[in-house]
Amino acid sequence: MTLKDQLFRRKRSQIVDFAFDEAVAEVFPDMIRRSVPGFETVIPITGLIAAESLPEGGLAFDLGCSQGATTLALLRALGSKPCRIVAVDSSAPMLDRAAANIEDPRVTFRLEDIRQTDVAGASVLLLNYVLQFIPPADRQALLDRCGQAMLPGGLVILSEKIRFSGEADQAWSESLHIAYKKANGYSGLEVSQKREALEKVMLVDTEAEHRRRLEAAGFKTVRTWFRCLNWCSFVAIKD
Repeated sequence: MTLKDQLFRRKRSQIVDFAFDEAVAEVFPDMIRRSVPGFETVIPITGLIAAESLPEGGLAFDLGCSQGATTLALLRALGSKPCRIVAVDSSAPMLDRAAANIEDPRVTFRLEDIRQTDVAGASVLLLNYVLQFIPPADRQALLDRCGQAMLPGGLVILSEKIRFSGEADQAWSESLHIAYKKANGYSGLEVSQKREALEKVMLVDTEAEHRRRLEAAGFKTVRTWFRCLNWCSFVAIKD
């Protein structure tokens, strides 16, 4: 049973940095559904896009898999197609739930910092809502390693919260995102306390920065396939 996210419901005397600990893992499905516009569209279509690009017997990585929603979407789209999927996360509470949610011999789970993951031979890499939690100074190196290790023609799906370069566009999108969360039952206190907890942990880039980074890593074909408010998803193909 999914618990309702009430982690920031009561006023806290001190706000600590957000972490994917046991408390967050307990309510994560509800938290992300109520906080990320388009999540319930992005995940199944991610599975569909990835399944179309994964050859029979091919290797896919779900980097920052959290509780396995993207891996499950890929499995559903694949049907019985033979393949290997490696689901990686650095949070033990999240990965434990992914392993409990998925019983499929094609999937293996790895507790690991994705900056250390060897993706050699992969045809598909899935990075849904994870790069924004990697230190900005490490993001290009991570994608460079992926680009070098993947097979030619390999596909990356990258989904992220984005920021806008113009102040007016940024203010408008943030205002609508707050309204979205309130419409999903979060109070103003919950929104503000969670934002403070994420302030130093979740550092977002512009759409142009994501494109430049992917192109520099060898993914010359980059398409924005989804956008909703200040959330975006890209498909990138290695030359």
